[in-house]
Amino acid sequence: MNIASVLKQTGAIGKVAQQLGVNEQVAEAGAAALLPAILGGFKKTTQAQPGGLEGLGGLLGGLGGGGLFDAVVSPEPTPVEKGNDVLGQIFGSKEVSRQVAGNASAQTGIDPSLLKKMLPILAMLVAGYLAKQSGGGQPGGGLGGILGGALGGLLGGGGQSAPAGGGLGGLGSLLDMDGDGNPLDDIIGMAGKMAR
Repeated sequence: MNIASVLKQTGAIGKVAQQLGVNEQVAEAGAAALLPAILGGFKKTTQAQPGGLEGLGGLLGGLGGGGLFDAVVSPEPTPVEKGNDVLGQIFGSKEVSRQVAGNASAQTGIDPSLLKKMLPILAMLVAGYLAKQSGGGQPGGGLGGILGGALGGLLGGGGQSAPAGGGLGGLGSLLDMDGDGNPLDDIIGMAGKMAR
């Protein structure tokens, strides 16, 4: 599963483009550059939550759950303050959001001010999508599979079968980027890069 494809198929990318007054190709390019950082933020948050993935499920519910996704794709204007709340939870500071937008701008050539406007909307879509997909009875395992699949789709992998993962199952093996059996060092390294 590639979350960028899901967002396009559901019409969410078209809605983002419409709200920001850009064409769909610009919105797609911006989303492709921003989504890895957003998913990385969720990954980092999962590690910080008491209860791991179940804690993340509770956090998503507290932020608005699946309603976040619906709020973006509805005909009404998107309440971006909810997206800023999501960003506050996954990035911790506005400075990290600015860095993420700056890095995405360097990758794509898209104006960083446009990417800053896109970031909270995409964060709402990802949080709402994760909440909707995990709502089917198995909060921890279901969310781990969804988040792992989303990250795998973006990173072009996800088929790794390392048995280790520190209790994270398939998500743990996906996060173990260097294949040493310990995903924690990779997560800490990514979180450090995001915080710079």
